[in-house]
Amino acid sequence: MTDRKNLPASARVPARALEAFIKRALLAARLPDAGAARVAELMTRADLIGADNHGVFRLPQYVERIHKGGMNVNPSIRVVRESAGMTLVDGDNGMGHLVMDFATRAAMDKAAHSGVAWVGVRNSNHAGPAALYAAMPLERDMIGLYIAVGNANHMAPWGGTELLLSTNPIAVAVPALEEPPIVLDMATSVAAYGKVKGAAQRGETMPTDWMIDRQGRPLTDPQRAGEGSLLPIGGPKGYGLALVFSLLAGVLNGAAVGRDTIDFNADQVSPTNTGHLIVAISIAAFADVTGFKRSVDRVIRDLHASPTLPGVVAVRVPGERSHRIRVEREREGVPLHGALIARLDALAESLGVAGVLAAS
Repeated sequence: MTDRKNLPASARVPARALEAFIKRALLAARLPDAGAARVAELMTRADLIGADNHGVFRLPQYVERIHKGGMNVNPSIRVVRESAGMTLVDGDNGMGHLVMDFATRAAMDKAAHSGVAWVGVRNSNHAGPAALYAAMPLERDMIGLYIAVGNANHMAPWGGTELLLSTNPIAVAVPALEEPPIVLDMATSVAAYGKVKGAAQRGETMPTDWMIDRQGRPLTDPQRAGEGSLLPIGGPKGYGLALVFSLLAGVLNGAAVGRDTIDFNADQVSPTNTGHLIVAISIAAFADVTGFKRSVDRVIRDLHASPTLPGVVAVRVPGERSHRIRVEREREGVPLHGALIARLDALAESLGVAGVLAAS
């Protein structure tokens, strides 16, 4: 085990070592081998693309939910309804990564024949960053679109004070030919709640446009986040998006929304009945694949070459930063700060497995 008294302030862990550590921990938590391997791969991928609040950061929470019976380690993930262009999947309270892996593959398989496939999901759990699943169809020359209902309500309806909405994210991935793919991944709130938790852990204050209190005043102390509400992007427009996404990924699938949403940060026992949706679009059903990708390249290059405002170095496109981070982290390792290393080391001790630094 790692000596916590001598932990570094931060460390770089090779991706393969991080993946091996996650798998060891999940196996010790009684997840079957194949499931543990796939979840470890997807969680590591989250860290590689810079989604630091959705990768190994979540491992202690997942293990706690498993130990307390909040997640099913041997789920029967199954199709409960199906037609030519749609599928409804029941995740049987399994780990969200496995449920969404099943659903996304089902969407890609169906889209290969129908051109477009919409797959709804219920009885799932937190599945990591939205970009993971939107990007999977890229492997098969498809466009991916993903929407989810968040696992805790941190946002009030516009003009209200009751927390009835989550940050309900959306991700869209579009392939290019020579350029990196365009990958949009965004919450419907100005800041994802993970950023609030990160600011609290680091002892920082929040910008004034992240949260408001019950009187509508800016809330900048992340330690008081429970007293306020995250602000939606674009004011009432973001609220509208969050609401519609909860209907599409939640109500339509029979998943939890609104007052039925389980706060998985506070409740480690109750099934969350998390809802997702994934849409796969076969480019070949609409256009020549190479020609389409070449056109996407042209759009990206036109944006890059466009004039900038004073002080702006260059125009960027969605996914550019995560691609750069992935290249850098695949080469140099995933950075873990000292507080996280300590949490992971404590988890390793409790499970009787080698720690994350020992694995590197």
